[in-house]
Amino acid sequence: MSEKWTEENIPDQAGRVVLITGANSGIGYEAARALAQHGATVVMACRSRAKAEDAVARIGETAPSGTTEILEMDLSDLDSVKQAAAEFLSTHDHLDVLINNAGLMATPEQRTAQGFEMQFGVNHLGHYVLTGLLLDVLKDTPGSRIVSISSQGHRPGKINFDDLNSEKSYSPWPAYFQSKLANLLFTRELQRRLADAGDDVIAVAAHPGGTSTNLGSESPPGILYKTMQLSRPVLEIMMQNAAMGALPTLRAATDPDVAGGDYFGPDGLGEQRGHPVKRGMSGRARDDDDARRLWTASEELTGMTYEF
Repeated sequence: MSEKWTEENIPDQAGRVVLITGANSGIGYEAARALAQHGATVVMACRSRAKAEDAVARIGETAPSGTTEILEMDLSDLDSVKQAAAEFLSTHDHLDVLINNAGLMATPEQRTAQGFEMQFGVNHLGHYVLTGLLLDVLKDTPGSRIVSISSQGHRPGKINFDDLNSEKSYSPWPAYFQSKLANLLFTRELQRRLADAGDDVIAVAAHPGGTSTNLGSESPPGILYKTMQLSRPVLEIMMQNAAMGALPTLRAATDPDVAGGDYFGPDGLGEQRGHPVKRGMSGRARDDDDARRLWTASEELTGMTYEF
């Protein structure tokens, strides 16, 4: 693969349908914009219709050759995820790329509608269910991909199988790290199952490095939140903008040379900035036993069983 991959490397996306969760801001928005500019039909799955409408208007100002659509969906409520998936399937007969992008970081202790710890529920379980609901249409679409967005936060992450939903104790950052590690274990186990079944779909992952977005704005109004707000001006000098942060996502979604299980991140020091290249995962992210164990736990928690 060539170095210094940019938006100019995105192949023509005319006729392709891409669904992106959390597409109204940050790297999700920049990915939606770039794909629409290259001809794709971009379905922007967002919790807030008002914010999605504003994002659609901003993309429209760039004169894209593709189109954008809004799909209301709240990943913290599996009933909303199921309703949104049914709505998508009623209007689309193919799906070329599913980008599991939406996420929360270091939030106060909260529960989803089904009682899951919020970060694990939104970042992992919501996307696990969404992917399962859309798997058939993905399998029916030649060359389709599932792209899950992780983070460098996966490296300190550990899956606490004895307390997946932080019912015994809760800490914002370990819960976030666990959810980002779960994204990679999910990707690897999904790719293994797809390959074993001989399916054409591939599962890949990406991370944006150090990117200035609104992620983390949901943090509690305590010392953690205050520290993040005070340090943000300094951190933003060191970070890249959201358009650069979206490049690993875009490469994972569109580069014809991508293979199942690939993981993309910035090429700079510490994977914090730069252009997207293939990157390695932590040892815990490559633990096949944990990947299978997490898959089983996800089935049991959500009631969603994939058919391969």
